[in-house]
Amino acid sequence: MKVFLQLGWYFKQEKKAYISGVILLLLVALLQVLPPKIIGIIADHINDGTMTMALLVKWILVLIGVGLGMYALRYYWRNMIFGSAVKLSKILRNRLYHHFTNMSPSFYQKNRIGDLMAHATNDLAAIQQTAGAGVLTLVDSLSTGGFVIIAMAFTISWKLTLICLIPMPIMALLTNWFGTMLHKSFYKAQEAFSSLNDKTQESIMGIKVIKTFGQEQEDIEDFRKQSEDVVQKNIVVAKIDSLYDPTISIIVGISYFLAIVFGAKYVLAGELTIGQLISFTAYLGLLIWPMLAFGWLFNIVERGRASYDRVSALLREKVDIIDRADALNAVPNGDLSYHISEFTYPGEAKPVLKDIYFTLNKGETLGIVGKTGAGKTTLLKLLIREFDGEQGEIIFGGHKLKDYKLEKLREAIGYVPQDHFLFSATVAENIAFTNPLATQEEIEQAAKLANIHDDILQFTDGYQTVVGERGVSLSGGQKQRISIARSLLMNPEVLILDDSLSAVDAKTEEAILSSLRENREGKTTIITSHRLSAIQHANLIIVLEDGRIIERGTHEELMDIGGWYKEMYLRQQLEELVELGGQ
Repeated sequence: MKVFLQLGWYFKQEKKAYISGVILLLLVALLQVLPPKIIGIIADHINDGTMTMALLVKWILVLIGVGLGMYALRYYWRNMIFGSAVKLSKILRNRLYHHFTNMSPSFYQKNRIGDLMAHATNDLAAIQQTAGAGVLTLVDSLSTGGFVIIAMAFTISWKLTLICLIPMPIMALLTNWFGTMLHKSFYKAQEAFSSLNDKTQESIMGIKVIKTFGQEQEDIEDFRKQSEDVVQKNIVVAKIDSLYDPTISIIVGISYFLAIVFGAKYVLAGELTIGQLISFTAYLGLLIWPMLAFGWLFNIVERGRASYDRVSALLREKVDIIDRADALNAVPNGDLSYHISEFTYPGEAKPVLKDIYFTLNKGETLGIVGKTGAGKTTLLKLLIREFDGEQGEIIFGGHKLKDYKLEKLREAIGYVPQDHFLFSATVAENIAFTNPLATQEEIEQAAKLANIHDDILQFTDGYQTVVGERGVSLSGGQKQRISIARSLLMNPEVLILDDSLSAVDAKTEEAILSSLRENREGKTTIITSHRLSAIQHANLIIVLEDGRIIERGTHEELMDIGGWYKEMYLRQQLEELVELGGQ
């Protein structure tokens, strides 16, 4: 029953509803004791020949009244207890969602999306079941069983009651053993479901890749194996679960056998009447539900405990990137300086960046180039504080990045990442994501700057065209330009284009860069690119190799140096010339 202690914080919060529900449950349990007693009284009157029509009508009206009372009470306790359980699910779901949005990228590197989705669905459903049906079953089984046993012992025969309860300790031991096994098995079953959930999500998101390489059958087979694993682990849970009812039925059968054997003996000895024996057997019938419910309770509780442990472990994970207590509540603005001696990703041994020192004045453009894996994106992630832990500091507007509130820092930066993400919404809504209050005119202006306006007008419904999930209905270049428009709409102090022009042709790239130069005067721009034409007009260009700056300067200065930059630039110029047919 540990999970009830773990949920104690919520029961205290909703104590009014739970206390009221429990009181109503107790009243229902008390009323349930009356019908068997009344039936026994009627049976004795019939046996003695003292039954009259008036007496029969009186007891029938009492039974009807008891039935109506239980009907009304059951309606209200369900609203109170089950309604509170739904509120708990909402609270935990909101906590999880808030937790997910606050976590840094390192959290998502070690937790699979499918697993997180399973926490927010299956696990919360199991916890809700515990706070609803679990509380009901606990109170109902104990109260009904307790009242029935009291009625049997004090109104009929305490000796016969003790005899019939002899098998009960055996049932308690067995159900406790089943509960321990069920907890372990259900935890494994939930983990298997999480893996299947993750597999399904990855396959759907990567369906184009799967089809392109003709891996449909292999993917189906992989899914089948994982699905079979889920089935097998849930079958283990079902097998343990299926032990409850037969065990309880055997215990109840033994109790019935003892009641008939010893009850008949007491009737013949004159210690009991026929009516009392009938009432006693009816009470035994009422005990079936508490005993079955007690077994069911272990099932619910162990499932809920396994799920609550999983959710609690997730919520205990600490946020890596946090604000200082005295952080500045101002949007940064001004020059940008990197002074980083070394940076290593969490859990890694080898540094990704070393000896990064440069200053970019406000309103200037920085170009960052280098081979794949040179550290270009890492350099940018430190600027938006996706990661902390660098040895050194980054100065923005005269203050260290950590001096600003994270929210204010990111208000100053418009970041267009390599992997463009579009929501399943209209084109206009995707562009306005950074400024939901933007007018249609402002949205269109941002689209024009990103050179995507004309393309949008050709869509079926223009700016109201709904793009597919993650933008699957758009080309790579269109997705890139809509992402750029989304960042431009917030008019950031610093615009970062992280290889965000790779899917557009040279002419479109030049048009976009020309628009940025004309419309972002006084604003800072950072561009990483494999295509050197995208950064040749930058005020400062740095070349990275293995996380170090190996060359720096303007385009002309780097061409004069004659190093990696000049070699790559001339090679790309030659490739463009070949593509144009050597003209």
